[in-house]
This record gives sequence, structure tokens and C-alpha cells, in this order.
Amino acid sequence: MDISTRKRWFRMVILFGAMYFVLGIAFAEFASWSGSNLVREIWNRLGFVASAAAFALHIGYEHFRLRNSPLITASHVSIAVALGAFALALSANVHGYRVGSSNQRLLAFALIAWPAITAVPAFLVALIAAAGLTLRRRKKKDE
Repeated sequence: MDISTRKRWFRMVILFGAMYFVLGIAFAEFASWSGSNLVREIWNRLGFVASAAAFALHIGYEHFRLRNSPLITASHVSIAVALGAFALALSANVHGYRVGSSNQRLLAFALIAWPAITAVPAFLVALIAAAGLTLRRRKKKDE
């Protein structure tokens, strides 16, 4: 892997990690402005859909643009997801300190737990999706 390719995937990991963070904060804020539980739930689901779209875009970029293997694609995508989760946990910690939360130990644990509980499933889903895309490309090539 040349330096240019290494820089591109790393930049995309940072970009998508930041995107997950911004989407999480933005949609949570929109939900907090809601007057009813139904609208709050809709905002939360829209945040999930936006994150899923970003996830799919990242897989597509790694697979089609960088032509990475399914394993590399899944690794890069799951690193971005973990980075976004870490940023959200860090934000929760900062908020907890500002409001004087009594759950400081749990908030500190979230710095490790949130990236782990998001990165592992993200890796598995991205691996399956990228492997499926690779198989599809090979089938079309053989036809």
C-alpha cells in the first residue's frame, strides 16, 4: 500500500468517525427539542438511518474506490465506527462532569465499552457486505 492510499483511507476513517459523532449529537439534540415521545422516537430512528447510510457509503468507498479486500474494508469501517463511538462517549463524559453526574465510573467505562460494542458488530456486518460485493464483482467478471 503506497503512502497516498494510506493517507486516503486514514482521512476517510477520521471523516466518517467525525460524521458518526456529528450525526449522533445532532439527532439527539433534535430529539430533545421534540414535544412528544413519538417525534422523539422518529428523530432517533432518523439518526440511525443517517448513520447506516454513512456506514454503507464508507463500505462502498473502501470497496469500489480503494479496491480493498473485505477484511481491510471491514477493519477501516469498524475503526471509523469505534472512533465515532469514542467521541460520543467522550462527549458524554464532558457533559457528566459539567452537570455533576454521580456516574463518573460508568462514564469512564463508556470510553472503552462504547467503541467495543459498536466496532465488533460493525466489523462483522462490513465484512459480510464487502465479501458479498466481492463475490458479485467476480460473478459479473466471469459472465
